[in-house]
Amino acid sequence: MADAGKTIRIDGKDYRPDELSDEAKTQAANVQVTDREIARLQTQLAIAQTARAAYANALKTALEPIN
Repeated sequence: MADAGKTIRIDGKDYRPDELSDEAKTQAANVQVTDREIARLQTQLAIAQTARAAYANALKTALEPIN
């Protein structure tokens, strides 16, 4: 969660961590964990898309003698 003294923004409103209930802190932490996982998965997808493009180019090159 956010460090003490910092604010977190939820739906355009700033909150200090010490203002949040324990449940709100838990849910904010869950959102942060989920955001990090989404970012990790987006990176993995970018890697896979790059690899796919390289394989497709290699396939085109391998097919050139046939054409």
